[in-house]
Amino acid sequence: MKKRYAVILAAGQGTRMKSGKHKVLHPVCGKPIIDHILDALDQIGVDETIVVVGHRAEQVRSHVGERARFVEQKELLGTAHAVMQTASLLEGRDGTTLILYGDHPLYTAATFSRLVERHRDSGAAATLLTAVLSDPTGYGRVIRGEGDEVLRIVEHKDASPEELEVREVFTGTICIDNRRLFEALTRVNNDNTQGEYYLPDVVPILRQQGERIAAEVVDDPEEAMGVNNRVQLAEAEAVMTRRLLREHMLNGVTVIDPANTYIEADVVIGRDTVIYPGSYLKGGTVIGEGCTIGPQADLTDVRVGDGATIRYSVLQECAVEERSQVGPFAYIRPGSRLEAETKVGCFVDIKNARLGKGSKVSHLGYVGDADVGEGVNIGCGAVTVNYDGVKKHRTVIGDGAFIGCNVNLVAPVTVEKGAYIAAGSTVTDDVPEEALAIARERQVNKPGYAKRLKEKKS
Repeated sequence: MKKRYAVILAAGQGTRMKSGKHKVLHPVCGKPIIDHILDALDQIGVDETIVVVGHRAEQVRSHVGERARFVEQKELLGTAHAVMQTASLLEGRDGTTLILYGDHPLYTAATFSRLVERHRDSGAAATLLTAVLSDPTGYGRVIRGEGDEVLRIVEHKDASPEELEVREVFTGTICIDNRRLFEALTRVNNDNTQGEYYLPDVVPILRQQGERIAAEVVDDPEEAMGVNNRVQLAEAEAVMTRRLLREHMLNGVTVIDPANTYIEADVVIGRDTVIYPGSYLKGGTVIGEGCTIGPQADLTDVRVGDGATIRYSVLQECAVEERSQVGPFAYIRPGSRLEAETKVGCFVDIKNARLGKGSKVSHLGYVGDADVGEGVNIGCGAVTVNYDGVKKHRTVIGDGAFIGCNVNLVAPVTVEKGAYIAAGSTVTDDVPEEALAIARERQVNKPGYAKRLKEKKS
């Protein structure tokens, strides 16, 4: 089997983004543009990927790391010139090279696979990826001859009236025999108004050598969308979001209102889960089967077990196990783990804590840096006092303990199995198993005192 190479062109300045970040590093559905491309190339089995860098090269190198090799285009003299910079790595090698722009996040692995297969089956020296657009204004037209063979690519400004009627355009992605590529590149000149070396010029050069040029039309023209500014970035985000939501729905997920639901590229959702409007599912979030998510659930890198419910809440880098309930208006922070059948209710903040099976923090509480056993009830207004101004300390609550309302557990402290803490207590010492702790001043009533205070004020 012939080797497959990929060349990603990412040397441009991207000035229209008006950003200190390289264009290909801007995220679409939670993942940088170039990562979408690299993932698709990985899926089709590319043997070696080379990224041509230039402007803000170190940003791209640092992000991509060992996923690709790099060459630098020090002078931006056109796309053919950019590909020529890979000669030290690719020239003279047998195989097929896929060349594409680094600012096209919407291509799928299936599209790349069809392009490579078309190239192989056609026996052509090069195969273009093309798109049929309802409005091709500004794009280079693909002019075909007998047998649908590609004759040339005509830039919009150079096209005749008849050629302007053609709606098939070149996307900038090409699959080409590697040896023929570099032979043709040596003959590309810069005899044009921009004084640059253009990759499409290899098409007439190859035809002059008697080679055949084929084309594969992309099924969905939106895949060919490049990102050059923030408007196009938002458009690409919308397209990919629709694509992801459709995929989840076809896999058995109910999305009540797709227009108001946002799911990033790496999110996994089990069947029979229902996603309500206003929900944001981000990062590596994995949701089990039969869950209810939302309305207004914001999850980042969260693992959710089967049958769990999360409503009007924010969760980050935590785990919610099966049949647990979160919300409304809860905040589950990194390092937290809610075991099966737990309940975290309204205005509760959980941080770096474990709640054991069946435990409840139903309302108005803070549980931070704590290990809570099974079947524990933590009452309204209870707080684990974890920070002494210098260090964080842990609270340990044993199975079956009962923590009354408005209790302060001043860490480090341990409440052992089955213990009770009376409401309003501030606990600074460990509480033995099955004990009752009362840590509050005895109430003193002073008859008539309130009346005298009112008289003084008046």
